[in-house]
Amino acid sequence: MKLTEVNKTPALLQTLQLIANPIEFLNTCANKYSDPFAVRVLGLNSPPVVFFSQPQAIKEIFAIPSEYFDYKKATHVFQPLMGEQSLILQEGKSHQRQRQLMLPPFHGDRMKTYGQIICQITQAVTQKWQVGKQISINHFLPDITLQIILQVVFGISPGERYEQLKVKLSSLLEDVTTPWYSSLFFFPPLQKDLGAWSPWGHFVRRRQQIDKLIYAEISQRRRENDPTRTDILSMLMTARDEKGQQMNDEELRDQLMSLLLLGYETTAAALAWAFYLIHSHPQVRDRLQQELNHADRTQPDAISQLPYLTAVCQESLRVHPIALICTPRMVRDSVQIAGDKFNAGTIIVPCIYLTHRREEIYPQPEKFYPERFLQQKFSSFEYLPFGGGSRGCIGAAFSLYEMKLVLATVLSQYELELANSRPVYPVRRGITIVPSENGMKMAVISG
Repeated sequence: MKLTEVNKTPALLQTLQLIANPIEFLNTCANKYSDPFAVRVLGLNSPPVVFFSQPQAIKEIFAIPSEYFDYKKATHVFQPLMGEQSLILQEGKSHQRQRQLMLPPFHGDRMKTYGQIICQITQAVTQKWQVGKQISINHFLPDITLQIILQVVFGISPGERYEQLKVKLSSLLEDVTTPWYSSLFFFPPLQKDLGAWSPWGHFVRRRQQIDKLIYAEISQRRRENDPTRTDILSMLMTARDEKGQQMNDEELRDQLMSLLLLGYETTAAALAWAFYLIHSHPQVRDRLQQELNHADRTQPDAISQLPYLTAVCQESLRVHPIALICTPRMVRDSVQIAGDKFNAGTIIVPCIYLTHRREEIYPQPEKFYPERFLQQKFSSFEYLPFGGGSRGCIGAAFSLYEMKLVLATVLSQYELELANSRPVYPVRRGITIVPSENGMKMAVISG
């Protein structure tokens, strides 16, 4: 590798700095060093980890054939939660097969069937908001996104199994986002099942309880064999690859858990940022409200096509992307990117956050300015809130669709305002970055 490692801080300290405050770490490196920069942030014996934010370099990375990279070693942390068959952990032909099986339910006309459910869930969760009262919107959004996953993705109707899964999944996901619990997945030596009261033993038993419910749902669905169902699980159960093979039960379970983990806290966080940014910029709120007032709010598909609502969501995801980085990839032999050679063992990381902060692409990048998306179209290497290339988020279109409908449903039903002027700052929560609690209380003005 010709690129000089510019950060001379010990690897363990760099790792702790990144875990404690990833945005501050990335900003510091970007301000001090040229792009790309190499750091060591994967523990005591970390290989070099190279961050890229220049669009041409990212384009080159996405174009490199997948066999040049090892994805499993860079994403192994997800295996205990998502399972061995998860799309995230697959490589080569196995990854291509699963991606082809999973793409159709998340695109085109099929998404329209999910719109009414998304709006109904949002209305149900927020119906008890009272005019004159304050709410912590951060507390409601995860409930909305989890119920959307259970009904739209899992296809489970409210009932006993639905309630059991909701309770057990929300409890597990809440724990996974805490620093002490998430550390179990980053440090394999901590993964010792010493009984139900040990941290890892507790996790394993909760996972078994959730798996039992998921496999029971899959088994029931296979017995019913209902061709009229349109939920994503049903679509996956009937999908066939080029050899006519379907996903087995383990594959289905692992894909469901992957979609849950990647679409629950992340979408809730994206929505929280959007609510904050909209209500801290009155001119944006007023223009968006005017657009919603003139829209047919009974038609989810029409709502999702609204240009300013779309621009607001796009700009919110630019300023605060769901993930700070694209899927990391370890070089198998050697690759060349932007004129530099990177040897085996180097971790390559296209950085979404830093790309979205490049001044030459986004003038005044810190400013929340939705109009920039009405005035210009950005390439998929300049704007990539869901990653890109063959490892881009499979649910990107669905996530944006969900985000627009939840926002429109709430803003059409209630007038809100920030309850205080305390500054909101980004904090790490599990695998995503969320707004700090201190400024996220909102007052319900009318409804």
